[in-house]
Amino acid sequence: MTDKTAILYRMVLPDHTCPFGVRAKQMLEDNGFTLDEIILKSRDEVDAFEAEQGVGTTPQIFIDGERIGGSDELEQYLSAS
Repeated sequence: MTDKTAILYRMVLPDHTCPFGVRAKQMLEDNGFTLDEIILKSRDEVDAFEAEQGVGTTPQIFIDGERIGGSDELEQYLSAS
């Protein structure tokens, strides 16, 4: 069996931890993924990441170099595999 690895970009600001990022992390861990977690620690980092990726929300999950999307898309991805 190959290692299952994922990259998770999620927002953890001083006054706000994104609950969808927490949910995505839990789903990945529950499904046996090794996680490379990138924490976006400021609004500027979040905005720059979203602009770079062409997305409007975090978290964003990448598996095998492919962007899966946010926590809802991750849930669909995991239920289909």
